[in-house]
Amino acid sequence: MGDEISTLMSKSKNKTVLLRLRNKTTIQGSLQDFDVHMNLTLKDAEDISDDTKTILGTILLRGDNILAISLPKDES
Repeated sequence: MGDEISTLMSKSKNKTVLLRLRNKTTIQGSLQDFDVHMNLTLKDAEDISDDTKTILGTILLRGDNILAISLPKDES
């Protein structure tokens, strides 16, 4: 199971992902890197929780704070 998740995440590098965090925040950004703890580095990240977008830039999200990740559709 861990290998499947790692493969999916690897295929999503440099693509836009959508994240739902524990504090009800929704973040979108380009996935740059991840580790076994699901700590993620996002580039061009934006908080899209409200009606307005808040630009966050490059961020590191700790895996403990992530509830859900929406990956881009497989283009193969």
